[in-house]
Amino acid sequence: MDAIDRFAEGFLEEPGYLDYARVGPMSAAVVAETLGQTEVLSHARYGSLDHLHAQDERLRIAVAHATGFRADQVVCEPNTTTGIMQAMFGLTGAVLLSPNDFPTVPFAAVRAAEALHVALPVWLATEHGRVTPGEIREQLTPATVAVAVCLVDSRTGHRADLDGIRQVIGDRLLIVDAIQGFGVVDAPYEVADVVASGGQKWTRAGWGTGFLALSDRAVERLVPVFSGFAGTDTAEPWDEVLPPSRSANAFRVSNGDAIAQARFAAALDDIARVGIGSIEAAVAVNVSELIDLADEFAIPVVSSRDESERAGIVVLEPPSAQLTMLTAALHNHGVTATTRDGTVRLCAHAVLSVDTVDMLRGAFTSYATAAIY
Repeated sequence: MDAIDRFAEGFLEEPGYLDYARVGPMSAAVVAETLGQTEVLSHARYGSLDHLHAQDERLRIAVAHATGFRADQVVCEPNTTTGIMQAMFGLTGAVLLSPNDFPTVPFAAVRAAEALHVALPVWLATEHGRVTPGEIREQLTPATVAVAVCLVDSRTGHRADLDGIRQVIGDRLLIVDAIQGFGVVDAPYEVADVVASGGQKWTRAGWGTGFLALSDRAVERLVPVFSGFAGTDTAEPWDEVLPPSRSANAFRVSNGDAIAQARFAAALDDIARVGIGSIEAAVAVNVSELIDLADEFAIPVVSSRDESERAGIVVLEPPSAQLTMLTAALHNHGVTATTRDGTVRLCAHAVLSVDTVDMLRGAFTSYATAAIY
């Protein structure tokens, strides 16, 4: 059995699940880690709590391995949004971003501008919501200090060209919301200055898991506005309020959830064992199978067919009068997907079972029959 087969054994979800962009059902390794760590905490045997406290470092090391950042450049966060909020509230100057990106990014920019009046969101005009290096280059100004993007757009499935964006923005900060690709995309995270992600989607680690990775340049330029007692260089800063650390640790409010950290680390260990390249390749094959099946039934695919521009998301856009029929057919055949804004989003991971394909084919057959009549 090779590594990808062992990885596949960790998928516990029932057939018909194609909604990883909404939530990734926890893997077998994550479930085992949850049970084991919960057992430790429930009994609190002598000396066991030190083990729980070690999970923060364990996660930071795992994230460093996955992203190319150093472990001391990583801070644990409860989710992607908290990490992006930390970055946006710490920013001074104009940040270029798409208003069509997942709400985490525009909300953070606007809330920071409203509260502190030092960050200024500048809205990037895009074609069909796809952020490209060319569009960014045309809309940069001398006042732009940062560019914020989603690694993979949750509505279009478009994968951002981080290398290309870095080339056109120069030494401006590049802020990346990575959650829709983290765990399935072999992205050049090292070209970014800020990377934030959670583990509840493609990494399959459950809610409450996340991180913020900051380059040395980002640490220098961003102000740690929300920096709590855990964000200093002293473990327990009693009796005086110390200044924030001059490292990524400054962007921390309190101690994290050790069990959540352990879950995320276990998921990343699983990914490291098989290799992100192997996972990405498997996802590409499975996404192509979904696209081919949609083509067979003449269901329009509006997400990219180019492997370099996509990750695990396939977006279907049937005629508006037939959207309800397609949604109902998927529901009746037990296929879990997301319907939003006139489209149906299917998401394939590294495992796509024969049963799931058969269920989807059945749904498409029912839809096509109903659409004809």
